[in-house]
Amino acid sequence: MTPYINRRAMLSGIVGAPLAVTAARAQSDWPNRPVRLIIPSAAGGAADFIGRTLGRFLEPHLRQPVVVDNRPGAGGITGTEAAKQSAPDGYTFLIATNSTHAANEFLYRRLPYDPVKDFAHIGMLGTFATIAVVPNEAPFKSIPALIAHARANPGKVFFGYYSSSSLVPSALLKARADLDITGAAYRNITQILPDLISGQIQFAFLDTLSAQPALQSGRVVPIAVSSPQRWALLPEVPTVAEAVPDFVVQGWFGVTAPVGTPQPILARMQGLLQQAVADATFAEAVTRQGLTPGFMDAAAMDRFIAEDRLRWREWVRIAGIEPE
Repeated sequence: MTPYINRRAMLSGIVGAPLAVTAARAQSDWPNRPVRLIIPSAAGGAADFIGRTLGRFLEPHLRQPVVVDNRPGAGGITGTEAAKQSAPDGYTFLIATNSTHAANEFLYRRLPYDPVKDFAHIGMLGTFATIAVVPNEAPFKSIPALIAHARANPGKVFFGYYSSSSLVPSALLKARADLDITGAAYRNITQILPDLISGQIQFAFLDTLSAQPALQSGRVVPIAVSSPQRWALLPEVPTVAEAVPDFVVQGWFGVTAPVGTPQPILARMQGLLQQAVADATFAEAVTRQGLTPGFMDAAAMDRFIAEDRLRWREWVRIAGIEPE
């Protein structure tokens, strides 16, 4: 009896074998062209600084250029959607933030991406706080004085914001202190600073990295930080919690990739991120700008983001922010 031959399966195996070999070879050769790092915010902001600093660290290890691709807009949604739509071939990565992967889910009614299902998280780089700053000529230079001024001038105090990290602390302060103050939305940090310095808005919460140039120039005055402890670089500036108990809001930066990116590439990139955080030059550079370096691997980052989504959901609820 002639044995049965499944010619379709045999043909599939013959065709599939070269494809598998080709894919394996492509992964082993990775990277053999420039790698793109999407920054979901404008140049000059915190994510941009982190991304460019990381890119400089990665280039000699990858032996390829790391091309920073700024995609600002919609609280990080524009850049994150661009990353989601990119080919999962190991040549596109995203600087993920608390906005893109935690807060936006509760600040917007519809997201064009799923922060869990559409991405393969690689590693966490660290956390940062925000600093409440006021113009040099402001009549108040502390959180209690700001609260007193706002209560004496209902409807006449305006705050600016450009991300979840700047909106939520201001909205929380408004809710917790029962203030009649109004928020003004800006596209990015570079737009908010001129209005803050000129006094068109009375205060803003800026991430520690983006606030540095304005602080160093003396054009704005820091009055409080949103972290649990005082910031080591500004130890004389109190926490918001010293005036408003249990007030804590922190952000973070990490790296992620489109889901489907080959696991060997993710593993190699994870190892490089761990090296970056441990590197003295990288750590010193980001610490000077307000980031507290702290590496988490992919599994730990998954757990952290799951917990952080719950934190931001609660902060948004307490702040009374209606999703857009």
